[in-house]
Amino acid sequence: MQDKTTIQLEVDQLATLLKKNETITRYQELEHKVKHSRYLNQQTEALKQAQKDAVQYAHYGQKEAEKEAIKRIEVLTQSIDEYPLVIAYRRQLMESNELLQHLTQMIQNEINEYIEEEHNASKN
Repeated sequence: MQDKTTIQLEVDQLATLLKKNETITRYQELEHKVKHSRYLNQQTEALKQAQKDAVQYAHYGQKEAEKEAIKRIEVLTQSIDEYPLVIAYRRQLMESNELLQHLTQMIQNEINEYIEEEHNASKN
């Protein structure tokens, strides 16, 4: 089996390649835009406040105010979910996850084959 230094070098090379991958770089760009979007930050803060309000109204038995807060939550959630930047971000996140899962599966298969070969070789 390869020594730890060689394995670490290969892992580092793989990480470098992933950082340069178009799917990953696009995801990172969109993630940055989402995190720094004034609109999304405002909507998120408003959503958090509406959630706090709903909990507080429920705690004090203010049913009508709670219903209004829940409606605000639904409207804010929908506006965030339908925002084009969020849609693009989620799509790119799924593509990135699929890429990483595929890569992980390939590595796992290679390791399993290696272990199986080693096991068979030790029987002989």
